[in-house]
Amino acid sequence: MSGCASSQRASLQPSNISAAYTGPDGLQNGGTMAAASALGYAGTVDDGYTLPPIPTQKIDPQYLRQRVSFEEGREHAPGTVVVDTPNRFLYVVEADGMAMRYGIGVGKSGFSWAGEANIRNKQHWPKWFPPAEMIDRKPELEPYRQGMDPGLQNPLGARALYLHQGGKDTLFRLHGTPEWWTIGTAASSGCIRLMNQDIIDLYERVPMDAKVVVRQGSERLAAR
Repeated sequence: MSGCASSQRASLQPSNISAAYTGPDGLQNGGTMAAASALGYAGTVDDGYTLPPIPTQKIDPQYLRQRVSFEEGREHAPGTVVVDTPNRFLYVVEADGMAMRYGIGVGKSGFSWAGEANIRNKQHWPKWFPPAEMIDRKPELEPYRQGMDPGLQNPLGARALYLHQGGKDTLFRLHGTPEWWTIGTAASSGCIRLMNQDIIDLYERVPMDAKVVVRQGSERLAAR
């Protein structure tokens, strides 16, 4: 199975990458600080990296982090993660039929796996190792065969949670992204992406070895 990253690991050291990114409309560090802060999407310094505020007014409100009623979560233990791929939501089950819900973006690899797994590795600012087959398709990634350093342009973002099943890495990831405008969409690459501020929140909320349930719909991303 082709995953969104190889299974290699490396020590994590901050890379010298710009502390700001530009959204699709060219608005650097877009949005208002007040709106982003009120919803938990303010700019912040995390492990030495300066995350800009997310322009929440440009995002469909349903995809912003929020506590919701989630009756089907009663069949799972609190702390279980449920990934609803077709509807672009990720839930962390709480007690009494409630859950914390996050908007997600789904990459092509995000449609490649469904079932139950456990989080067996959690990393701050992970290094990204593109799969060999991805490098073969995109020669411009050759410089990253030995890995892309952590940073604001790294596809795995501020955090990554690695799913294992039966003692084996599924190559399926829950990870951050600086591309906030892709949340709620099917992007061209990657697994399950959350806004960086959301993956930081999720990382702290979900314990190691937590169960993850990934469900798929009938849709598939066209080959690219």
